[in-house]
Amino acid sequence: MGVFYDYYRAADRQAAMAEPDRGRAESGSTAFDAVDTKGIDPVVILGQLVALIRDVPYDLDLVRTITLYPPPEGGPRSLEEWEALPEDSPYKEGPGIEELSADVRDSLAGVPDARLADLAERWGQIEEFFGRPDEGYLTTLMGELRELAQRAQAEDQMIYCWTCV
Repeated sequence: MGVFYDYYRAADRQAAMAEPDRGRAESGSTAFDAVDTKGIDPVVILGQLVALIRDVPYDLDLVRTITLYPPPEGGPRSLEEWEALPEDSPYKEGPGIEELSADVRDSLAGVPDARLADLAERWGQIEEFFGRPDEGYLTTLMGELRELAQRAQAEDQMIYCWTCV
């Protein structure tokens, strides 16, 4: 198994949190404009793509997210509270919903066609991919993320990441 990450756009935070137990890129679902990224987390793996797009060194603080669900204010505040949570608690297993910043959306939206293949090749070399993934897949995925970001940008929407273990 693994961790699932769906990137999607929504009109606002309330809309982004609708039906939190449902994947955003589920087949047959038309509720969200989403991309299933098959394990690409927002901070590390997507963050490295953003660094490549911006031509800056990667840093863990490059992609900052705001946790929307489960609500941070209801989360455990100590190790004892964490250990007391039931195993099926969304704080342990998900789902989780995070909002990406507008600058990440805009970086993804601004990638020109001419850079996609080169970025895919370089992105495919990061150690988190555990070997070289198919560059064609990464190029296609980057194109889908770019188009999602462009649609979000055009509608003045944010991009969100739905996560589930």
